[in-house]
Amino acid sequence: MSTLIAKEEIPEYKIIPAFVDKTEYWKNVLNYGVRLGNEFKGKTHITFETTQGPRSVFTTIWSITDKYLHLKGGLVITLASIIDIHY
Repeated sequence: MSTLIAKEEIPEYKIIPAFVDKTEYWKNVLNYGVRLGNEFKGKTHITFETTQGPRSVFTTIWSITDKYLHLKGGLVITLASIIDIHY
């Protein structure tokens, strides 16, 4: 179970890789999240691993790169740290 945090709190946590690295899988799945955020202003529930345990945010995805998920406000989450995504 994860703890829901505000996206502005992300910099307060040290993000670490998830136990299972699904980077390649998330790159494919997150294309829908980018479209949802950019075209429809929809938000995505993202769960990621930190040194303090899993944390979740409900926010808009702006873009993805080979290694990072970019959120509104210039925040980034490493793809290797993502545990789960819900639209």
